[in-house]
Amino acid sequence: MFDNHSGNDSKGEESRVKMKRKLILIMATAMLVLSACASAKTADSVSKSGGMTGAAPVEAPAAQSPAAEYEMARDQASLTTSNTTSTSVERLVIKNANLSIIVVDPAKSMDAISQMASDMGGYVVSSNLYKITTDQGQEIPQAQITIRVPSEKLDEALTKIKAQTKDPTKDVQSENSSGQDVTDQYTDLQSRLRNLEDAEAQLREIMASATKTEDVLSVFNQLTSIREQIEVLKGQIKYYEESAALSAINVDLVAEASIKPLTIAGWQPVGVARDAAQALIKGLQVVVNVVIWLVIFALPIGLVICLPIWLIVRAMRKRRARRKAQEITTPPAV
Repeated sequence: MFDNHSGNDSKGEESRVKMKRKLILIMATAMLVLSACASAKTADSVSKSGGMTGAAPVEAPAAQSPAAEYEMARDQASLTTSNTTSTSVERLVIKNANLSIIVVDPAKSMDAISQMASDMGGYVVSSNLYKITTDQGQEIPQAQITIRVPSEKLDEALTKIKAQTKDPTKDVQSENSSGQDVTDQYTDLQSRLRNLEDAEAQLREIMASATKTEDVLSVFNQLTSIREQIEVLKGQIKYYEESAALSAINVDLVAEASIKPLTIAGWQPVGVARDAAQALIKGLQVVVNVVIWLVIFALPIGLVICLPIWLIVRAMRKRRARRKAQEITTPPAV
């Protein structure tokens, strides 16, 4: 009876030691994944000792120190990460475009662009219709719209948008297309996600077989942290996938009436006003030039010449004034 009881205790102790080792291994793996530092290093060889005497029951192997357990776990996690091969993926490029075009009716063109995006399998991100006031006091509508269309249809969408103008060769004020290759970032996110999911699966196995409350709580905390990281990575991956699949196009719709000069019976007041403004600027330039010459050139010369003369004249006037005062105050001789 005594032998059986001791054997059970030994087996239980051995089971707990194995559980402890496995828990430390998974925790180290999770720590390496979260910190994204998977540096490979050579595992330290650790010898395990066990004793057996006569008919005494077999004792469980002595538990290693926490430092040795951590080293073994870290080495195994590093080896696992270094052996993980990333799957080859196609180049992931985010394409966007910006357009500024001149149209007759911005509101009508905005509706046409919105319908075009829907027909292509895209959607409208934002749209804005507003009015501006010209120098003649005329209110003219303007519009801005941002759409997303499948990236493979980007060129087709740009062509249809420019078709809203009377003459695409003249009425396109600006056009800009850009592409951002995010393949490296996307691949890195996928690799980190796979490692986190592997760590999550192993932690769930440990949690299912854990018997102590503190072990369960420790594994649960690790699972919660890893689950949060997984959700964040999935969100970033989804953002890259959607941005690459659907290209964004920003369009400024400028009303034709806002850039045409006002013409009355062949007379263009805008042109006359421009000429008058240019003549005014030239006249002001002449005046300013004269003032600059007076201040910088004429004034210093005038001071050098006139200041001594003024001082001499002032001194002579004071001398005459003193003589007159003396003549008045001095009585005539008898």
